[in-house]
Amino acid sequence: MRLTALLFLLAAPLLFGAADSPIPIWPKGAPGEKPLDKPEADTTKPTDNLIAGKRVERIGNVSTPTITIFRPPKEKNTGAAVVVFPGGGYSILATDLEGTEICEWLNSIGVTGVMLKYRVPTRPGRPRGADPLEDAQRAVGMIRADAAKLGLDPKRIGVLGFSAGGHLAAYLSTNYEKRTYAPVDSADTVSCRPDFTILIYPAYLTVRQEGDKVSPELTITQNTPPTFLAQTEDDGVRVETSLFYYAALKNAKVPAEMHLYPSGGHGYGLRRTEKTVTTWPLRAEEWLRTIGVLGK
Repeated sequence: MRLTALLFLLAAPLLFGAADSPIPIWPKGAPGEKPLDKPEADTTKPTDNLIAGKRVERIGNVSTPTITIFRPPKEKNTGAAVVVFPGGGYSILATDLEGTEICEWLNSIGVTGVMLKYRVPTRPGRPRGADPLEDAQRAVGMIRADAAKLGLDPKRIGVLGFSAGGHLAAYLSTNYEKRTYAPVDSADTVSCRPDFTILIYPAYLTVRQEGDKVSPELTITQNTPPTFLAQTEDDGVRVETSLFYYAALKNAKVPAEMHLYPSGGHGYGLRRTEKTVTTWPLRAEEWLRTIGVLGK
């Protein structure tokens, strides 16, 4: 069942600005998906680190990808939307820290947030990010296909990703011309190209062993969407991943803005701490206004 049909079932939450119930993106199951040994579950342990004093929800064993739509108050709705990709090393998904909390922030600035729960962990024999890319292409296509029904501008639909989700956002932003799966319905006939891309402490963008050359699956061209990057110098996944990706964007004449901070590490989401890197949402909002996604 496509998003169009499900909109009728979810009319009440859409009208009143609440988060919808999760919507499966594949009507007959994800392409080539086989049952996992364990069910989907929160894998967080009592000993896991807290972020800004709060636990993090770490969802593992995702085999049924879904989108959850968060609508801003009607009076604040700008018509823009962002599909959010939580991180987790393509092993789990930090669905609150880098998902629902991000969608709530987007709502506060008048943007519809769409959290994608994509397939993890990486399936044996499959390249890193291959199945999540299918899920991302499908999700963006669904939102754009139903933009009018959702009260959205189909030319202002972007993506935002964290860590591995940042890689996924970049992966989609450089691999959108052709679906990597057999088309399912009419949602797969519209463009899945994001109109803009936000990468927060992204991972896997470059190959360290090859002088930080941009990862081969990320083919940057002049048509790569405008991109915003934020990372810290003490990030364990290395700030070079943003530096060299930004340089490649610049060389391709892709509009890009990058913010680097001295400290803050990795995996902070937008939970405010004493580290200035946690002010990145303010910079991102300014950038969205600069590129015309939000009003001045």
